[in-house]
Amino acid sequence: MLCLLILPLMLLAGDSPSPEGAQAYFVDLKDGDTISSPVLIRLGLTEQMGIAPALADWPDTGHFHLLIDVNPPNPNKPISKKHLHFHLGQMEKTVDLKKGKHTLQIVMGDYAHMPHDPPVMSERITVTVE
Repeated sequence: MLCLLILPLMLLAGDSPSPEGAQAYFVDLKDGDTISSPVLIRLGLTEQMGIAPALADWPDTGHFHLLIDVNPPNPNKPISKKHLHFHLGQMEKTVDLKKGKHTLQIVMGDYAHMPHDPPVMSERITVTVE
């Protein structure tokens, strides 16, 4: 039943404009940090853009997606289910990461999990888990 509601939205998605100057960022992490797992990852967003849950088609809003050890998504396709979706509008999550190096990046998605145009994303950072 849920698929019947989401599929039409996905077919219409992809053209959500991003507000000029909007940027996503990590609140407590920076490139090169050494951390312990589990780690509380807190996400931030500049004031040009608001946060809304998935399926809420409100202008100048989106929800976070955390990409771990992958390249940025294709801007013309929905953000993969392999990534962590903050679809309820959450701004933080405790994540278990295995020891070693990991890349992290934030990508905002619109109501149907599509990247905005142009995409709103953080820099890709590398952290080491001890």
